[in-house]
Amino acid sequence: MSNRRLAALVLAAGASTRLGQPKQLLYFQGELLVKRAVRVAREAGAHTVFVVLGAHYQPIFQELSTVDPPVRVLLNQGWHLGMGNSIALGAAAAERDEADDLLVLTCDQIHVTAEHLRLLVRASRRDHVVASLYAEHRGVPALFPEFSFQALQALRGDRGARDLLQQEDVLSVPFPLGYVDVDTPEDLDALNAGQPGWATRNLAVS
Repeated sequence: MSNRRLAALVLAAGASTRLGQPKQLLYFQGELLVKRAVRVAREAGAHTVFVVLGAHYQPIFQELSTVDPPVRVLLNQGWHLGMGNSIALGAAAAERDEADDLLVLTCDQIHVTAEHLRLLVRASRRDHVVASLYAEHRGVPALFPEFSFQALQALRGDRGARDLLQQEDVLSVPFPLGYVDVDTPEDLDALNAGQPGWATRNLAVS
């Protein structure tokens, strides 16, 4: 895999309606969640990092403009139609970038590390998608080889890549705390209190 060009796609277009503020701009361990996702993707070996924005575009873009080296920001004007649209936009950008593989991750799974992303890359057989396994479901972060880019570009709606990740030939890497994300004020309170996890929700790509 060392000679393959790896791109990463950070999904950050949602409105965070249940939280009441942009989750992308929350701090965790002194770092904005959206910047943290970019950092771990780069540490995992991504040559190019795409970040899909939609709701709250301006303040998030302003923060990302300080990232060095620069990220590639994609504006999803149809962000309200669901995560599938954002993934499709990112897959098209990865194809134009001549990437061989695309890591897809969100910015609110606070336990994602560069090492976990590297495990996804190392598990790749080039002809298999590799997903994270948590709470008996496959979800993101996930690695999509080039052969799957067309399927990703066909995604629409709010199911994201969920159906693709449940196919029998998808490989899995355990990620026990993958279910921990930030969706509600209670999640934010738990995050600020340093709690390791909370109620299981959103068990696959949402």
